Amino acid sequence: MAEKTPVGQMALHKALKTSLPLPAVHSFAVDGARRTVISEAHVEESYPRHYDTDGTLLGNLRFALKHEPLDLRIIHAALIAIGEPQLVAWLRDEPVGIFSRRAWFLYETLTGNVLGIESARSGNYVDALDPRKHFVGKSRNSSRHRVRDNLLGNRDFCPVVRRTQKIETMMKANIRAEAMALTSKYSADVLARSANFLITKETRSSFAIEGETPSSGREERFVAALEAVPSFKHDSKEAIVELQNQIVDPRYAANDWRDFQNFVGQTTRGFGEHVHFVCPRPEDVPTLMEGWMALTQRLIESSLDPVLAAAVSAFGFVFVHPFEDGNGRIHRFMIHYMLAKGGFSPPGIVFPISASILRQMNLYDKALEAFSKGIMPAIDWKFTLESAIQVNNNTFDLYRFFDATPQVEYLYERVLDTVRVDFKEELEFLDAFDGALAAIGQVIDMPDRKAALLAKLCLQNGGRLSAKKRSLFSEITDDEVRRIEVAIAASRQ
Repeated sequence: MAEKTPVGQMALHKALKTSLPLPAVHSFAVDGARRTVISEAHVEESYPRHYDTDGTLLGNLRFALKHEPLDLRIIHAALIAIGEPQLVAWLRDEPVGIFSRRAWFLYETLTGNVLGIESARSGNYVDALDPRKHFVGKSRNSSRHRVRDNLLGNRDFCPVVRRTQKIETMMKANIRAEAMALTSKYSADVLARSANFLITKETRSSFAIEGETPSSGREERFVAALEAVPSFKHDSKEAIVELQNQIVDPRYAANDWRDFQNFVGQTTRGFGEHVHFVCPRPEDVPTLMEGWMALTQRLIESSLDPVLAAAVSAFGFVFVHPFEDGNGRIHRFMIHYMLAKGGFSPPGIVFPISASILRQMNLYDKALEAFSKGIMPAIDWKFTLESAIQVNNNTFDLYRFFDATPQVEYLYERVLDTVRVDFKEELEFLDAFDGALAAIGQVIDMPDRKAALLAKLCLQNGGRLSAKKRSLFSEITDDEVRRIEVAIAASRQ
């Protein structure tokens, strides 16, 4: 195998000797041709040897800015390690340089520190993130750096989403157009009845994901929350706390962000808790949530695809885990909120995405673990004598900067599955049910409840009443049953 020399963010990661997760893109200089190999774990980019850097932090930072989608955790750490003197010297040498100005902007934006150098006076505006490599937010000019700020968030909370072939392909599928085409085929009555069923299905599935069967009261409260999605406000702590209060047992209602260290784990026989995920430290939660609210607003204001925006906001919320209880349900609520805000969901329709999640829980776990497994080795934690979690190091950057690409890819798959399976099947069933009821009415005048049962049983058995269920309708003659079956078949053509 040809010798491989790490370059860009892989080289920065190695030089910094950091416990941060590796970047999603692994770049190497090789004695060979340019090539890309995509695996489930990461993307490997091989560059001919003349792409090799001088081995310095600055040289590899320049490579990353020029050639790679950025991992802001690593870029942030590298900029701090390089330090103000080197960055200022670089800017004085290249005052209108594309990469020097991008590094300058990222340093001041991500750290909050201001370099001792006067603002740029010339040079064309350049993008902070290369839109050919990232999905980007609505641009805002930073006149000091002459850089277009197209980050998805701000220094308090700023995920990135890489442009991948998988996301591009899913976008081209135009799932929203499929959903709208389905709605146009059916009457307003069928759509209204499907909306009632789908919102209940979403509610029960969301609880089932957490292994819960809600009481009728809790179910009604979550349904009410979903029905109020169009009027929800994401941009205040009070509104989010109120939502949490609405959907959890009153005994676990919060009045603020959590002020204790939380974790997600599983009790194992004889071995205590198996910890899957350590949440941000409580002292970091207020800043992260302020950043999350700003990120969500920026996503809404951008022209990003609503499914992508929903994934970034919703998974970002659950990674912060700002409450003791209700985080998962609010996370899934936020999917619907962002889809509605982006004009993706037909009016009054809540797609039962949780039902699709529930069908393949292993994929949901995998999407969550794409984040949690990467950061766990970087967290210095232990159990206290009271069986609580204690975090001993600064973990803020692990949560405020992360690559949300795996979660975006996952949500596209689930939304597509929901539209093509759950939504389509429910509309088709209700339409067929109406046809079956009408067919029954042509043969015999039955009580509504019994006619509905007969229609349902026939539809579940391919349009025919099964021998096992025949005794439920002993008052109907065999000839009437045959005529009903013929009429139902005719109604489905």
